[in-house]
Amino acid sequence: MPFLLKTLVTALVVAAVSELARRYSLVAAALASLPLTSILAFIWLYNDTHDTAKISALSYDIFWLVIPSLGFFLLLPWLLQHGVKFYPALLVSSAAMAIGYAVFIAARRALA
Repeated sequence: MPFLLKTLVTALVVAAVSELARRYSLVAAALASLPLTSILAFIWLYNDTHDTAKISALSYDIFWLVIPSLGFFLLLPWLLQHGVKFYPALLVSSAAMAIGYAVFIAARRALA
């Protein structure tokens, strides 16, 4: 599948969430909470390779990396509710998530 088409479809999903969020926060949240990025990645990967082992490995890795990403969704609203401006709160939450990923990946490698 051409890269431009993949990019367009993916961008439309993100834009749809953004537009929905203006009027219907809960509907937008439900759409955003769906593993749409993962599903699209599985479809693009399958169409490109037809390799279900790669899709299986990607799905397994995504499952484990969702755990440290959840902290982002707890820290961002907490910071915003405590008066931190949006962009600094986004930056701190993203940095905390990146640290969480690094710790989680290091722990997973150590246990493997």
